[in-house]
Amino acid sequence: MNKKQVTYLLLILLFSAFLSTGCAHKPLKSLPETSDDTPLTQPRETIPDKAEQTPSSQDVEDSIEDDFFDEEFEAHQVQVADPLSFWNKGMFHFNDKLYFWGLKPLARGYMAITPDYFRRGVKNFFYNLTMPIRFVNCLLQGKGNAAASEFTRFIVNTTVGFLGFGNPADQNPDLVVSTGEDLGQTFGKYGIGNGFYIVWPILGPSTLRDSVGLVGDFFLNPLSYVEYSETWVVVKSFDLVNQTSFHIGEYEALKNSALDPYVALRNSYLQYREKKIKE
Repeated sequence: MNKKQVTYLLLILLFSAFLSTGCAHKPLKSLPETSDDTPLTQPRETIPDKAEQTPSSQDVEDSIEDDFFDEEFEAHQVQVADPLSFWNKGMFHFNDKLYFWGLKPLARGYMAITPDYFRRGVKNFFYNLTMPIRFVNCLLQGKGNAAASEFTRFIVNTTVGFLGFGNPADQNPDLVVSTGEDLGQTFGKYGIGNGFYIVWPILGPSTLRDSVGLVGDFFLNPLSYVEYSETWVVVKSFDLVNQTSFHIGEYEALKNSALDPYVALRNSYLQYREKKIKE
């Protein structure tokens, strides 16, 4: 890997984690899209339950990502050192402007010209492609059944689902995986602490442990081995914009409902990661 590829890697890695954490899959059904200047006053929308309905893997994935923002409203606070608060707050404001001035307008324009089924198919494709990350970390955590389900889902969706654009594996309840694993969670399972809180430029909230985990997961991602750097950047950027199109309104809701958005995002991230590790 040459210096140019490493540079692109750092930029895209940081950018993707900012949206993937919250920032990276489905907009909160309970919270409408608001601007960054409009206070959130609308109540949560109640969605009736469907009896005896088995949630699909896509529903589970979306629910996992929605939980990131829900954690802000829990009373329990995860205590993690924030010795770089001066840097972190500066990067928080930088990422905030980058989202509202750059990524959000791009994603909204993308939504306007592409149908929902196309965006959902693209999302399925990239999720299916990153199976090795989830599969290996399931094995590392001793979750044999989950690892088997991940591998079987990959085979079914890649073949019957036309390279993963479809998601026929959801038709089998035994193949619905309850959570997506990553190396940061694996470290947590082994008792490795968060270290300290850090906000990366473009990347967003993280910890020392999760930052190291992101680097490890990079080498498990098939997209990391695209030969040409320019092609890799284009593909990752497209994936990023597509992911963001499912999240517009989530960050706005968290920001407008918090007295201190920096603290709210930090607490939401830390509680979300703790919950994922315990699952």
